[in-house]
Order: sequence, then structure tokens, then C-alpha cells
Amino acid sequence: MASFDVVSEIDMQEVRNAIDQASREISQRYDFKNTNASIELGDSNIAMTCISEDRLTALRVVLEEKLVKRRVSLKAVDFGDVEAASGGTVRQSANLQAGISSDKARDLNKFIKGLGLKGVQSQTQGEQVRVISKKRDDLQGVISALKEADLGIPLQFNNFRD
Repeated sequence: MASFDVVSEIDMQEVRNAIDQASREISQRYDFKNTNASIELGDSNIAMTCISEDRLTALRVVLEEKLVKRRVSLKAVDFGDVEAASGGTVRQSANLQAGISSDKARDLNKFIKGLGLKGVQSQTQGEQVRVISKKRDDLQGVISALKEADLGIPLQFNNFRD
């Protein structure tokens, strides 16, 4: 039986590198002078602060550009609301979503069953979904269908075995 795992992972080293590059860029750009712009990485979130909402939007654009250059999917970043902070500044936090939640796993299983491929089975195993079939071509069809579908989370495919 051939199988593969569907996972949703984030390379935290690449996220760290993207944030370092973004903070370096905002410290050198003229339009960010005297705006007290900062960007910090927590355990599973990114905190951004700036003096005005339009500068915060520009800071977010810089961060998104650096993440895309580092091949971190923007689907894995969930930006929160803009909040007013002390001293007339504004802040925004972004949560990093790694792993497949049980609701998303249920949606993935339903999507795979809806493809109607005979002999293809899928099951949830923790934060990943295992897809099993006797035919390798059916598994490749499932992978291509999942790549085309927009399920709201970044998907990777691991442990492809014949």
C-alpha cells in the first residue's frame, strides 16, 4: 500500500531570518525614521508596533515581502486587529499557525473523499493526515487536487512511500 502524509509546517528559522531582515530594513529606510517602528518574534506570534496606522501598514508590507522571499507561506500568518497602544502608537500582532487543526483535518478528509477516487483512504493522525491507496497514480492525483484547492492553510506532503 502506497501512502503519504499531509502536514502544515513552518520553518521557524526562515521566519526568524525574515523578521531580522525586515527590522534591518525599517531601521535604514527614510520613511521609518522617528516612527519608533519595531517588529519582534515571540514563541508563535509576531508583534509589530509603529507610530501611526499607515506606517504600520507599510511595516506589514515589508514583513510580508521578506516572508515571501524566504518561502514562508502567508497562509500560515494570521494578522490580528490594529490596536491603539500607549504613547499614541499602534500595534498589531500576527499569529503563526503550524499544524492541522481537527476541523481542518475533517475538511481535508471530506475533500479527499469528495474526489471520488476508488481505493483512496485518509485518516487523521495528530496534526497530520495520512492518505493511503493501492495505486501511486491515485495518490499523485490527490496531491495535485490538494495543491489546486484553497483550504486556507499551507500544505506540505511528506513520507511518500510505495
